Amino acid sequence: MENQRCDGWAVGAAYDRYMGRWSRLVAEEFTAWLHCPAGLRYLDVGCGTGVLSAVLASRCHPRLTVGIDRSDAFVDAARSAAPPSTHFVVADAMSLPVRAEAWDVAVSGLALNFFPAPTAAVAEMARAVRPGGLIAAYVWDYADGMGFVRRFWDAATEVDPSAAALDEGRRFTVCRPEPLRAVWAGAGLVDVATTSIEVPTDFVDFADLSEPFLAGQGPAPSWAAALAPAERDRVRDALGAAVPRRPDGSLSLTARAWAVRGRKGGRAADRRR
Repeated sequence: MENQRCDGWAVGAAYDRYMGRWSRLVAEEFTAWLHCPAGLRYLDVGCGTGVLSAVLASRCHPRLTVGIDRSDAFVDAARSAAPPSTHFVVADAMSLPVRAEAWDVAVSGLALNFFPAPTAAVAEMARAVRPGGLIAAYVWDYADGMGFVRRFWDAATEVDPSAAALDEGRRFTVCRPEPLRAVWAGAGLVDVATTSIEVPTDFVDFADLSEPFLAGQGPAPSWAAALAPAERDRVRDALGAAVPRRPDGSLSLTARAWAVRGRKGGRAADRRR
């Protein structure tokens, strides 16, 4: 097989079935960990289909949230269900179209590892936040903690060893506590902390797990969708042999994310937390 990295981001509903449903669970834990008061202004960088922005609206009661993403299709999906206090813009995370020091909190969910220069992206988020403001993110632990994605790449590599080069566990070295702390420190942030967030990923049957890998949204599905049918079947069979199933055919795995937060230096931080 000829492997080529091509991360597709074009169909919001397909992405939500593949990853958004699990990101929503992590976003709930992430926002609780931030412990921010109501009435703040949030910037959601790499907002995707708006999962984190929606959780912010329901849990944190912001004055305003603006989500930013490069995918027109994902932004359209996010806008379709946005509450009045939440707005979405198509733009590049490396050059945010916002005034400096105009926001209280900048967050990013599952996007940091896709930015071409993570430290520069976090520095750009910090530029947008007031002194003392919070900059935080979460990413999947692709190497060890993302159960169904880990099993997919193990199956793919069993069928085609060259697929290992596309494995997110290898590609995204920032998705661990020490690299995340280094990125935040490199962007000049202080009071840096990390935590792990683990959520269940329950599938009603094997099709519920395997079919989203054919939708072409994200790294693994983009690779799988491009395979010839016979090659795709071989990967599916290897995956099926690798995942544990209950007597009723359902599957229960877990997914771990790493979250990181830090504050912008300057005037005294807002202590309402």
